[in-house]
Amino acid sequence: QVQLGESGGGLVQAGGSLRLSCTASGRTITNNYMGWFRQAPGKEREFVAAITPGGGTTFYADSVKGRFTISRVNAKNTVYLQMNSLKPEDTAIYYCAFYNRGSVYERKSVGSWGQGTQVTVSS
Repeated sequence: QVQLGESGGGLVQAGGSLRLSCTASGRTITNNYMGWFRQAPGKEREFVAAITPGGGTTFYADSVKGRFTISRVNAKNTVYLQMNSLKPEDTAIYYCAFYNRGSVYERKSVGSWGQGTQVTVSS
């Protein structure tokens, strides 16, 4: 069983940047897709970004494409989400995701979740 711990959330003004980190323990993430989802108050958890095991291919929600970048360092068992040009609508709890199998865009493909980190963007 993998445990995921996120960090890096906080309060930032619109147009600012944050970098989220997710470090896994309990097993290696080397062979698994990893990703990020987010959940705003009153809304369903939604896909944000995902990355293949080797890091060569990435996937993004249309709403963050061009502003967010997902990356990973397998030697550190860590995944990152660099968020630039943040908007108030990016405000949410961000969750790290360890995929089992299936589409990266679907919650049911996720085998383990982190506890989440709050990102708040003020206007």
